Amino acid sequence: MADDKTKNDARDRNQVAGGEDYEVQYMIKKHGVTKEEVLAAIKAVGNHREKIEAYLLSHKK
Repeated sequence: MADDKTKNDARDRNQVAGGEDYEVQYMIKKHGVTKEEVLAAIKAVGNHREKIEAYLLSHKK
């Protein structure tokens, strides 16, 4: 089931939901990587945003 977009709080800001295309697309655009790279990062380090970003930066080609 999708998140309730009418609730505005910070609970999910530090996480990236791999199943939500708009969150994956944001990471793709922000870091200039592919969808597969974002999903691999989520699989490798979990869904914590800072860990994903660190992983993507350290594995950038």
